[in-house]
Amino acid sequence: MVNGARTADGTPRRRRGAFDADHPQGVFRRMTVTSGRVEPPDDGFHGALPLAPERQRNAGNVVATGVVRRVLRRPGFLPTVVVALLVAVPALVLRVWALDSLGLNSDEAVYAGQGASLARDPAFLPYFPVFRAHPLLFQSLLSLEYRIFGVSPLGGRLLSVAFGLATVALTYAIGNRLYGKRVGVLAALLIGVMPYMVVVNRQVLLDGPMVFFTSLALYLLIRFVQTERAGWLYAAAVALGLATLTKETAILLVGGAYAFFALTRKTRLRLTQAALALGVLFLTVLPYPVSLKLAGNSSTGGAFLVWQLLRRANHSWGFYLEVVPPALGLGVVGVVVVGLLLLRRSLTWSEHLLVSWITVPSLFFTIWAVKGFQYLLPIAVPMAVLAAMVVVSVPLPQVNRKAGAHSVTTAGLRGVVAVALVASLAATSWVRVQPSTAGSSFLAGTGGVPGGREAGQWVDENLPEGVTMLALGPSMANIIQFYGQRRVYGLSVSPNPLSRNPVYDPVHNPDLSIRHSDLQFLVWDSFSAERSPFFSDRLLSYAERYHGRIVHQEFINVETNQGSVRRPVIIIYEVRP
Repeated sequence: MVNGARTADGTPRRRRGAFDADHPQGVFRRMTVTSGRVEPPDDGFHGALPLAPERQRNAGNVVATGVVRRVLRRPGFLPTVVVALLVAVPALVLRVWALDSLGLNSDEAVYAGQGASLARDPAFLPYFPVFRAHPLLFQSLLSLEYRIFGVSPLGGRLLSVAFGLATVALTYAIGNRLYGKRVGVLAALLIGVMPYMVVVNRQVLLDGPMVFFTSLALYLLIRFVQTERAGWLYAAAVALGLATLTKETAILLVGGAYAFFALTRKTRLRLTQAALALGVLFLTVLPYPVSLKLAGNSSTGGAFLVWQLLRRANHSWGFYLEVVPPALGLGVVGVVVVGLLLLRRSLTWSEHLLVSWITVPSLFFTIWAVKGFQYLLPIAVPMAVLAAMVVVSVPLPQVNRKAGAHSVTTAGLRGVVAVALVASLAATSWVRVQPSTAGSSFLAGTGGVPGGREAGQWVDENLPEGVTMLALGPSMANIIQFYGQRRVYGLSVSPNPLSRNPVYDPVHNPDLSIRHSDLQFLVWDSFSAERSPFFSDRLLSYAERYHGRIVHQEFINVETNQGSVRRPVIIIYEVRP
C-alpha cells in the first residue's frame, strides 16, 4: 500500500483506486460516491465481480418482497381480492365448463369459417367467403388467433369467453360509477352468472363481443355526463362504432343515446358536439363499407339488406316476452320493474340513461319481423345494474326485529334478496351449460348441435374430395362444410333471390342434379326436420327414389317412458341415379 494519510487508529487510509495487495487477486478498489460500496474499477479487470449477480439478486428479492408486503398491507387489499374472486370465479367456471363438449352450431361455423378464411387457411376458403352478412371486427380478431395457434373451434369460443369476462368487469365499472361499489359488485355478480350472457358467451357469436363494446360505450357516455368533457362523448362514439363493426345492429343504441339526451336535464348536448360525435362514429364504421367496395363485394351487403327487409317473420310478436325474461332471470326482471315503480317520482338521470339503453332495442326488435334469441343481449348489462341498484339502494322502511335467536334488519333483507337473485341465476346457468341441456334446444343461439361435429369429421375422413352433398337446410350444411370441408347445399334455400339469404346458392333441380351425379350424398338431420317437415319429407323422398343407402348415422340418447332410447339425429345417405 502506498504511504499516505492514516485513520484515527493509526491504520493507513487507502486512496480511492489504490491497489489492494491484501486481496487474493490483487485488484484495485474504489469507493463509489453514491452508494458507499467498494467496487472494482471499470478497467476491464473484474476479478471481484462473480459475487455481484448474487448480491443483485438478493437486493432485488428484498425490494420485491418489500413491495409485495406494502401492497398486502394496504387497507382493503385482501377484501378487494376476495370480492374480485367471488365475482370472477363463478363467471369463468360457467363459461368454460364442458365448453368443447358439443361441436359448433351453424352460426358459429360461419363466423369461425370466416376467421379461418381471413387467416388464409386454404381448407376453408372455398366454403366460407370472407364477406357474408355482417361486419368483420370479431372475425378479424379471430383470424389473428388462428394465425398464431391454428384454426380451432375451442379457440374461437375462448375468445368469446374473454369478451364475456371483460363485460363483467365493465358492468362493475358502470355500477360503481353510477351508484357506488356495492351496486357495482352485485351488478357484476348478476351479469357473471346470468343465463342470457353465459349461454351466448360460450359460443362463437358476434353478440357477446358486440355487448362488450356497447357496454364500453355506455360507460364512456356516463363519464361524459358526469364530467361534461366532450372527449368522453367522442370516445363513446368510437366504442359504439366498434360495436357496429362487430354487428351492425349496435347502431340502434344511437337511438338510445338520443332518447336519453332528449329526456334528461342533467346535461345539454350541444349541436356541434352531437355532429362531431356522429362524425367520429361514421369514421369508425367507414372501413367496412370501404373494404366491401375495394373487394368488389358491395353488392353482397346490399343484397343482404334487401333480403332482411323482405324477410318473413320467423317468430310471433310475443317471442321476446317468452324467451328473454327467463334468460335474464325472472327475479331480475321483477326487481327492476318493482324498483322503478317505487322510484317513479324520484328517478334520476342514471335511471333515464339505463332505461333508454333498454327501451330502444327492445321496441325495435319487437316490431322487426325477424327475431333471434340473442338479439336483445345489449339490454342485459343495464338490467343487471338497475336490479343491483334497486336491491342496494331503494328506500325501505327500517326493520329491526327479533325472530327467535336471529335479528331481522333491513340490511339483512337486502342481503337475502341479493343472494337469492345470484343463486337462482347461477343454478339456471349451471343447468343450461350441461351438454345434455345445451344441445336440446332448436332455438338458434342457444347452444351447439349434437352429432354435427362428429358427422362432419366422418365426412372429412371417409368421403373422397370433390363430392357434393345436399342437406335439409343451410344450418346443417354450414356445420358439415366446416368440419368435413366438402361442398354442401341446402334443399330449403329458395331459388327466388328475394326469398333467400344471398350468401347461399340454391339447387334449382335436385332430381336433375342427382341423375347427373352432381349430388352424391344426402344429409338428413332431426333438428332441421323439426323446423321444416316439408323439406324433410322431400329429402327423404329423394333418398327413396334414388336408392339411398345409409352410410353413416349419429345418435343421441333420449329419455322416454320405457327408459333411455338411442335416437338418430343425423343420417347420411349415398344416392345413385
